[in-house]
Amino acid sequence: MWIDTACRALRERKVLELRYDGYTRSLEVHAVGYTKTGQPMMRAWQVRGGSASGEKVGWKLMRLADALGATISEEESAAPRKGYKRGDPALDRIVCEL
Repeated sequence: MWIDTACRALRERKVLELRYDGYTRSLEVHAVGYTKTGQPMMRAWQVRGGSASGEKVGWKLMRLADALGATISEEESAAPRKGYKRGDPALDRIVCEL
């Protein structure tokens, strides 16, 4: 689980590098928490990288249990991105958010 790492990237305003769905992704973390079913999730803006959907940039809601190899880069995050709203309805319990 990568909740602590994702929250640290958010607090430090750094880009999170992550392996997810077989792709390397660079993400700006906006919110981290749990769904009603207890799944750890993250709302993030993908800056670059691959994507199964083909959308290489934009908003992503990601299951942290499916992530591999998360590291915090030295790159500064530009968060918050346009369209971000606190209190993400996809997260039943928020651990950290902008």
